[in-house]
Formats: sequence, C-alpha cells, structure tokens
Amino acid sequence: MAIHLSEQSTGPVRRLLARVRRRYDGSWVEELTERINALDFGNWIILFGASLLLTVLPLIILLSSLANERIDDDLSRHIGLNRQGAAIIEGLFRKTPTHAVGPIVLGLLIAAAGSVAVAKSLQVIYERAFDQELHGWRDFPRFVIWIAVLFGVLIAEGSYDKPIRTAAGVVVRDLVSLLVVTVFLAWTMHFLLNGRVPWRRVVRPAVATAVLWLGLALFSSIYFSSAIISEHKLYGTIGVIFVLLTWFIAMGAVLVLGVACGMERQVRLERRARRADARKEAGPADA
Repeated sequence: MAIHLSEQSTGPVRRLLARVRRRYDGSWVEELTERINALDFGNWIILFGASLLLTVLPLIILLSSLANERIDDDLSRHIGLNRQGAAIIEGLFRKTPTHAVGPIVLGLLIAAAGSVAVAKSLQVIYERAFDQELHGWRDFPRFVIWIAVLFGVLIAEGSYDKPIRTAAGVVVRDLVSLLVVTVFLAWTMHFLLNGRVPWRRVVRPAVATAVLWLGLALFSSIYFSSAIISEHKLYGTIGVIFVLLTWFIAMGAVLVLGVACGMERQVRLERRARRADARKEAGPADA
C-alpha cells in the first residue's frame, strides 16, 4: 500500500521532469549552456579577474604616486560607489606623490604584464567563441595597440561622464555609455581576431555584452558600496581587495556571457536564414 502511494505521488513529478527535459533538449537554453561550457566559463572568469586585479591596482598606485590629484576616483565611479565606499577606496592609495624610481619601474612592469594578459585572454575567449584558430603570441603588437585604445576610451569616457550627467541626466549618460561600450567591444572582437570575423557577426555579441555591462553597472551601484563597507569593517584592506576581485570576476562573467548569448542568437538567425534559402531553392524545383 505504501509503495503504491509512493508511486502515485512521484508519478506527476516524473512526468513534469520528462516534459521539462523534452523542452530543454535541442532548445536555445541547451545550446547556450553548451556554448558557455565550451568557453570554460568558470576558470576563465577567475583568471580574467586576477589579471584585471594585477593590472588595475598597480596602475592606480603608480599614477596616484606620480600625480597630485586622486586617480582612484575613476575606479570608484565605475563601480558605482557611494561617498563612504569611495572614501575607503581612496584610503587604499597613497595621498602624497612620490618619485622613487624602483617602485615606479616595478609598478609599470606589473601593470604592463597584467594589461597584456587581459588582452591575450580576451583574444582567446573570442577565438573560442567564433571557432577561430588560436593565434598565440604572434599578435602581440595588436595587444599593445588594443591597450592604448582602451586607455584612450577610458580617458574620453571620464571626460564626458560628468558633463552629460549634469546636462542631460543619468539615463542619457547610460545610453551614451551603452553606445560607446558597444562600438568599442565590436571593434575589440574584430581587431583582436585580426579581421577573421566579419563586422556583421560581431554586432550581436557586442550589443549583448554591452547590455550585460550596463546591468552590471546598475547592480554594482546597489551592492558593492555596502559590500566594501562591510568587508572593510571585518577584514580591513584585504577584505576590500577581495571585493574588488569579485567585481573584476563579474566583469569577466559579463564578457563571456555576452559573447556567448550574442553568438547563440547569431547562429540561430544564420541557421534560420539557411533554412529559408533552402526552401526557396526547393520551391521552384518542386514546381
């Protein structure tokens, strides 16, 4: 009797699971999951986050030590920190300039190595996403050019952010940022892939990544201020560093998920177009 009741109670659950499985098999969700797994999502975002940490913090320390103004403001602005969170970030860096040669050279070397590692990581993930041959370090000059363009974009973004926000509001500022990020990401994919992928195939991955990037910015403005304040109270400077590492890892997740989602949409549209062309070609033949 107990066994019979057990079978009756689990029957609807099994049918539901079977129905979900049938809907999942061959769906865009399954294909997207396979695409994300093929990109080695977990390992890559951790390595990318570590590379960014290795690049950004030494660079800010270096620039802060040379300049007479606060360079860490840009980091706080990109994370979306409130005044208290920004004050904690400010406290991580030197407030008075120094010109000691040893630390400057070391900071430059570490920042340069981290920047090249970030560019190389991006190239690898895009090569995997677009099914391209791995080029390795033969594209080193492209990494250097990409890093220079990235710094130029960051400087330009920092110069227009406040004027646009003051004149037109946050929404317009976010729309401008979305456009800038989309264009930069599309160029990044095309450039780091050495033009092997046409522009039309990088548009959707760039748009998807930019939308997720904007979502991360909104989430960061809500979450990371309280996280930095809390971790600073509990663990001090090391706690703040771990929160920054989490933010960098989240950036890596956005880049991987964005290109995966965009490519999934692109592939499905191309598949649909091929089927439509095949039906057009088969139509006259059948007639």
